Amino acid sequence: MTLTVRPVSGSIGAFVDGVDLGDLDDAAMVELRRAWLDHLVLFFRDQDLTPDQFSRFARRFGEPARYPFLPGIDGHPEIIEVLKQPHELVNFGGIWHSDSAYLDRPPMASMLLAREVPAVGGDTEFASGYAAYAALSEGLRAMLDQLEAVHSSARADVSKTREDRLADLGDTGGGPKLDFASVHPVVRTHPETDRRALYVNIAHTERFSGWTEEESRPLLEYLFAHQVREEFTCRFRWEVGSLAVWDNRCALHNPINDYQGQLRRMHRITLEGDVPI
Repeated sequence: MTLTVRPVSGSIGAFVDGVDLGDLDDAAMVELRRAWLDHLVLFFRDQDLTPDQFSRFARRFGEPARYPFLPGIDGHPEIIEVLKQPHELVNFGGIWHSDSAYLDRPPMASMLLAREVPAVGGDTEFASGYAAYAALSEGLRAMLDQLEAVHSSARADVSKTREDRLADLGDTGGGPKLDFASVHPVVRTHPETDRRALYVNIAHTERFSGWTEEESRPLLEYLFAHQVREEFTCRFRWEVGSLAVWDNRCALHNPINDYQGQLRRMHRITLEGDVPI
């Protein structure tokens, strides 16, 4: 097996060719991990993986985590279905974010495998937290280095994802409402690369720790816009059998909701992470 890694932008993302993710040796996995750390998100085509194969590949990267708001598919609680049906108007997580930043230990990585995709639309954008941090002024970096931010799952009203999905499952009452909150550094040091990344996102970040929401809003809005500047991003078009693996510790993503009236069905696994430092 000969791997070929092709960067897709100057800041983030690379295609990997010449690989069957259902049949990888240890040397290939070492190469993939190195490429992933370099490019933050890797893209693969034509990966016709069964749920068992998908789960086995994920376990080569890390330990699968359970998503708190949706059950897994039959026989695989670690795999959730990311589904938008033709009649739905709101997609799953349709805003720039890093997965589950409201958890004390946010997921290290996410893997998304395309099962059914629209004829056009439904792309996903990715943005580099490394590039966003590096492009800030020295003075602003010095201030942000000292700050922590409060993240909350209750900010789902930004994208309406959580409420919509629970309603689709019929879970509109009768049980406890799940809310999660966390406090993490605004600038996160990656545990494997030792690089610094801006770690806030519009979907989950409420305010700076020790600040009010009103005080936090102007600077957060600046950072939310800054971190997704075009030069920090790449865009991926899905095909059936496409798979993306991204690093939540240093990358944001945004699934674009531009395919009304069409079906999009994906399988997702997130991998256990550590406490951001």
